[in-house]
Amino acid sequence: MIALPVKSLSEAKGRLDPLLTPLERGALTLAMLEDVLDVTQALTGWDTWVISPDEAVIEIAMARDAHAIEEARPPLANAILQIEEEAEGRLVDALAVLLPDTPLVTHAALTSALRTLGAVVVAPSSDEGGTNLLIRRPPTAIEAHFGHDSYRRHLQTATEAGLPTAVVDIPELAFDLDLPSDILTVLDSRREGRTLQVCRDLDLGARLATRA
Repeated sequence: MIALPVKSLSEAKGRLDPLLTPLERGALTLAMLEDVLDVTQALTGWDTWVISPDEAVIEIAMARDAHAIEEARPPLANAILQIEEEAEGRLVDALAVLLPDTPLVTHAALTSALRTLGAVVVAPSSDEGGTNLLIRRPPTAIEAHFGHDSYRRHLQTATEAGLPTAVVDIPELAFDLDLPSDILTVLDSRREGRTLQVCRDLDLGARLATRA
């Protein structure tokens, strides 16, 4: 199964402040989630789970027939533990955690990553600091880390455990939208989807230009 953890919308994408208001950041977060859901739900043999403390996120997941889980307590590390417990209870043999702020991910890119052999498969962010996708076979093969330096920690932990590990270096998976400059990447990509449409509707290209 593939898990998509989503923060509370009021806290999401804080590094886009003050370019975007809290409501605009929430709209962008939901747009990215739906773009990623389009990809994960088109996969064969992989169920999509969405975990979040936010009611709007849960409603979208349920409306899309994804398995929705209300996050019991923050932060992200606890959400992942919550997913792991449910996955083990359902005898899931592989758990992929994909951060849903990766709106340029494609069906081909994600399929390639999921087919990569290894007890641990890691797709790093473009700066090779964070982890955008972590696949574990079984779901608790190693401890999951996310955020700064998580990519190195995953590799180190897997090496220490003697587990076969693979790194997936795919641009569509490496991109995550965190900074104002990342919005320009989305606009330049011209990849049609909800994320691009929200960026256009909010006239973010022009707003960024005035800040240059």
